Amino acid sequence: MNEVSNQRERAQQRVEEIAALPVYRDRNLALLTDLYQLTMMYGHFKAGRHEQRVVFDLFYRKNPCGNGYVIAAGLEQVVWYLHQLQFSVDDLAYLRSLDMFSEDFLEYLRDFRFRGDVYAVPEGTVVFPNEPLLRIEGAIAEVQLIESALLAFINHQSLIATKSRRIVEAAQTNVKHPGSAVIEMGLRRAQNADAAVFGTRAAFIGGCVATSNVLAAKSYDIPVAGTQGHSWIQSFPTELEAFEAYRAAFPENTVLLVDTYDVLRSGVPNAIRVGLAMKEAGQSLKGIRIDSGDLAYLSKRSRQMLNAAGLADVQIIASSDLDEYTIRDLLTQGAEIDSFGVGTRLITSTDCPALGCVYKLVAQQFGDRLEPRIKISENPNKVTNPGKKKVLRLYVDGAAVADLIALADEQYDPSEPLELFHPIHTYKRKVVQNYEIEELLVPVFIGGDLVYELPSLRSIQARVEHQLSAFSSEIRRHLNPHEYHVDLSQPLWDLKQRLLHQWRRSAQS
Repeated sequence: MNEVSNQRERAQQRVEEIAALPVYRDRNLALLTDLYQLTMMYGHFKAGRHEQRVVFDLFYRKNPCGNGYVIAAGLEQVVWYLHQLQFSVDDLAYLRSLDMFSEDFLEYLRDFRFRGDVYAVPEGTVVFPNEPLLRIEGAIAEVQLIESALLAFINHQSLIATKSRRIVEAAQTNVKHPGSAVIEMGLRRAQNADAAVFGTRAAFIGGCVATSNVLAAKSYDIPVAGTQGHSWIQSFPTELEAFEAYRAAFPENTVLLVDTYDVLRSGVPNAIRVGLAMKEAGQSLKGIRIDSGDLAYLSKRSRQMLNAAGLADVQIIASSDLDEYTIRDLLTQGAEIDSFGVGTRLITSTDCPALGCVYKLVAQQFGDRLEPRIKISENPNKVTNPGKKKVLRLYVDGAAVADLIALADEQYDPSEPLELFHPIHTYKRKVVQNYEIEELLVPVFIGGDLVYELPSLRSIQARVEHQLSAFSSEIRRHLNPHEYHVDLSQPLWDLKQRLLHQWRRSAQS
């Protein structure tokens, strides 16, 4: 009992540290919900069924950006939100002004707190379509209310973490400069301030090494990076004077933007003059940045010029609407780029701007029994997996070979062979032997009490690396990745078929 108590105390201390961050402090998001969540909540309240226990799953149906997986992110924001969730006096006054809700319901909201159970995959976990990323169990009114906020948090950060990982992996294919890094620079192009800050957090989870966003850097202890803009160069009589002034201000971290006028005839020659002067003074020019033009050609010529001047250690940083596709093309062309500054196409995930997580009812209490529920659709991909479930990852010799979505009370003995089958094309089967099991969903809230100690951002980033190391390169590749096995257990498949059969019979009667 002491260890459990200590764990909860550590979890409480950690969430209080998180709540003190500038991005969370003094914020109240109780009304961050769609109106229909409140109207359904009110309907349950008026019918006297608002305390009925239910289970919801949060999951997504299709991998984004052509990727073979998603990196789960956003749980920290979920924990903070549920931990502080309550309606303020102003919130209640606004709801009263809508003239939609009775006073007894508003009184119920006055004392509202989240008292349910949440199981979630830890941030940094590699996940796949249809796997519950969160499983929420509790009174239907409170579980209904939180749907929209939870989807917003998980959808956004998981998407950006995944997009960031694609960009980072593209940069890591740099044969000439194997240590190539990606710096997140998307603040000014993000949809709003929250998207910028939490997008930066997600980008760091995905593998970025630094950010230009100072608030995000302060909040999450992310290395901050930045040089000067074109306006700095333009504000001086000459480009050389601008470079010399910047060197005087930042002699230990001089990186010069060389494309304001002409990269090869002005920018790089002036940077070389500054670099040689710094070398003579016992200092060193850290790098140059190219933000426009033919980056492959300009970087190669710049490298030749720097090397010829004895400045081989000066790094070349490239920016300008980069993404994983552009970076791969640049490296294929032999670009001499040491690191990449990526903004718009990362922070907005331009080519795939939404992940599409959904939140579905999968079980409901009737009497003393929790009964499975299923959503049926003309689209087979939208037929849900019923019941209270867990997700098991199976490893053989350290390699992830399959995930199994199973009912929560199922037990498996790794010493016994396990036959897996495709949930739709059931003739596709394989037997797994001598495997190890990792249960992906871990307890976060139990009875409204926080039991999960939020990890540091660097721990989450390290988890991404560890997780991905267990998957084959065919699953990780960006173009036409191999489909990873995510199967249903036999009892879950049988339950799903039984409910479908019951629905067909009722529809025909």
